[in-house]
Amino acid sequence: MKARKSDFPIDEFILNRWSRRAMSQELMTDDELMSLFEAARWAPSSYNAQLWRFIYGKRGTPAFEKLFNILVPANQSWAKNASFLILVISRNNFTYNDNPSRTHSFDTGASCENLALQGFINGFVVHGMEGFDYDKAKVETQVPDGYTVEAMFAIGKPGSPADLPEELRKREVPSDRIPVDTFIFEGTFKK
Repeated sequence: MKARKSDFPIDEFILNRWSRRAMSQELMTDDELMSLFEAARWAPSSYNAQLWRFIYGKRGTPAFEKLFNILVPANQSWAKNASFLILVISRNNFTYNDNPSRTHSFDTGASCENLALQGFINGFVVHGMEGFDYDKAKVETQVPDGYTVEAMFAIGKPGSPADLPEELRKREVPSDRIPVDTFIFEGTFKK
């Protein structure tokens, strides 16, 4: 594995988490998936509203096929080995007063990070994706108005990079990150 180096001290757990694509054909159990959803449950959210929602499908089921068919072909080429596909959705308005929540996407992102970190802790591949048809996802999974389709995840047990399409094998290494000083600004935004 390509060694990552942080510019400032952080926990190695955070430094070593990355989004693999190579997954084995071995299925995860439903309880193993529920552990990840339990972690998502405990994410912080504005007014503790917990506006995130997840639609999932297990490989070999119609629910998986439905989600698989909304992926772009490049993601289908490797996500076919996932144990589970998950569609991430957020409710646009608070449930307690139906007023708009400005942070519904932000809070849902926090729940997804909890899910991804728990998956990493548990030794699973958790790979987030934006490469899918958002409109088709909303129709195919019957997401009502008032909800935003945010992203998808492919989750499974680690596999061999040799099982990936050739063009993805070279990319099956931890990626680097842009330096901190390129995205923080004191007092005023800078380009």
